[in-house]
Amino acid sequence: MCGILALISHRRIDAVALAAATAAVSHRGPDDEGYVLFAEGAEPLVLRGGDLAGARAAPDACWHAALAHRRLSIIDLSEGGHQPMCTPDRRCWITYNGELYNYIELREELKSLGFAFASESDTEVILAAYRAWGARCLERFNGMFAFVLLDLEARRVFAARDRFGVKPLYYWVSPEGQIVLASEIKQFTTFPGWRAVLNGQRAYDFLNWGLFDHSDETLFDGVFQLRGGESATFEVSGVAAHGARLPVSRWYELRPTRFDGSFHEAGEEFRRLLTDSVRLRLRADVPVGSCLSGGLDSSSIVCLANRLLREAGIASSQKTFTAGSTTKEFDEREFAEEVVHATGVDAHYVEPDPDRLFELLGRMTWHQDEPFGSTSVYAQWHVFRIAAENGVKVMLDGQGADEQLAGYHAFFAPHFGALLRERRWFALVHELVATRQMHGYPISWGIQQMLNNVLPEPLRQPLRRLAGRATPRANWLDLERLGALARDPYVLTGNAGARSVCAMSLAQLTTSSLPMLLHWEDRNSMAHSVEARVPFLDYRLVEFALGLSDAYKIERGVTKRVLREGMRGVLPEKVRTRVDKIGFATAEESWLRRERPGAFRNAMREAVEAAGGLLRREAAELLEQVIDGRRPFSYLPWRIISFGAWMHRFGVRLSSAK
Repeated sequence: MCGILALISHRRIDAVALAAATAAVSHRGPDDEGYVLFAEGAEPLVLRGGDLAGARAAPDACWHAALAHRRLSIIDLSEGGHQPMCTPDRRCWITYNGELYNYIELREELKSLGFAFASESDTEVILAAYRAWGARCLERFNGMFAFVLLDLEARRVFAARDRFGVKPLYYWVSPEGQIVLASEIKQFTTFPGWRAVLNGQRAYDFLNWGLFDHSDETLFDGVFQLRGGESATFEVSGVAAHGARLPVSRWYELRPTRFDGSFHEAGEEFRRLLTDSVRLRLRADVPVGSCLSGGLDSSSIVCLANRLLREAGIASSQKTFTAGSTTKEFDEREFAEEVVHATGVDAHYVEPDPDRLFELLGRMTWHQDEPFGSTSVYAQWHVFRIAAENGVKVMLDGQGADEQLAGYHAFFAPHFGALLRERRWFALVHELVATRQMHGYPISWGIQQMLNNVLPEPLRQPLRRLAGRATPRANWLDLERLGALARDPYVLTGNAGARSVCAMSLAQLTTSSLPMLLHWEDRNSMAHSVEARVPFLDYRLVEFALGLSDAYKIERGVTKRVLREGMRGVLPEKVRTRVDKIGFATAEESWLRRERPGAFRNAMREAVEAAGGLLRREAAELLEQVIDGRRPFSYLPWRIISFGAWMHRFGVRLSSAK
């Protein structure tokens, strides 16, 4: 896991800005540092460490391209894994972030084709795969990755991101036409011409709807990202206009794999695929630990990893890390301890302190690059902190399971809606009653969810307003000053009105829930120089899960049915059969209403001041209504606070046109 940067320029490269941009992500790669600069008619200049003196000592060379790298050593800890790396003929150069889990199998295949390898690193496998298969090498990769590859002979740049966007890759075109690609947005701030300008539409989507990373745009105007499953190819000599988009194409489309077997057979196949995914993600030359919330997802990973490690005779090295809470309804330690007792892992616990929340807000905001939606990010921050303090450099986590297995209660809406469209009246009534019995939701809640799914947009929004949920226009937000259109992004991304559980899964995996969660986890883990791996996002497993009948995932009020079936005999029964859901949550409602209302008031006041008139005084009143119970608790106050902290931390300004 690493921090990368690539720069393509028709002017001389500013070596000082290049070094500063690489240093800005030293937390992503504290173990090693490297650069290579390219000029017409000259050999590539390879530099070690932070010494760019060589670039300034060659006045006759006009460096027009550069690759930079900060390394977190995980596989092949020797110098053989140093980057940027090149092919033996020095034709292709790469700066790469991520892990190719099937690199051992691919290396053997490439050897049979005549390729030789000088290291044990997966980076060298990617270079050889590109030489063997070109851009279609991506289809053979099972892993998480973001890389920029420079093909000198073809005079072409090839950049790519993994199928689900586990690893980030952003780009920005400077006012001078320099194309910069990087792991984190903060790297762009070191270059001449950088201005932090607000993207009003994306800010609206985040503030009012709690959604970001659902498009190629960011909250910074002119900063874009390759999304999961996308690549970009362009000429080295190409000159782009300031704020322009690169020629991006989609190399991966998520398509379900049809499965016609029984429910029991589906559970067995799911367990087999998940076990193999965990096996691959245990590959490392450093200690591997696991996040353990006590929920189904992380507990399944811990138990499967424990079985694999016991078979290898090294189970004693397994460590888990759990965020607890002094507020009982948010504390899952009783479930985590069931897993600890069953596996004998070395368990570690942390209780996020509300007094440090605002003390760390500026630092977390800097690492996240963009505002974040709830204080669950704060809990996760501490989990990775204690993992690093205990010498663990790789962590397995359960992201992606909820989205593919209908784990969120939002999936009841398309479930009920599909039954209504199919006129399965008896089944619908049975499901509404089961949901009430299982989760305590009144029948009226289920009907509301169903109507929110089936009604046309002109009727759906008034219903949301009556239910006290977000609607396109918010009186606390100055839309005119923001320059944003009042529209529901969940409609545009296919989440609202999804006609089946599978359709909502596709939307959540590609545009809504998962991209945000992966963003937060990447930044939280990398802030502490820890690599996070997500076994549920092995593409073979995701394609299988999406090909299953909706009833295999949600029925009679029970979610994640196929996972529960597959983990029979693997998970402790208390965990396997639990139906409540918390995750890495904090007691934010208790902090806001009872324990630290004054701290939230101060933070809200600072946010309104930092927002430059975008937030009206009604924002502060909104917080007061939540504190005293006149308004239901939601994460909206925190989004406003986080947004203000972000604008302040990055010096974000409104566009001069507004």
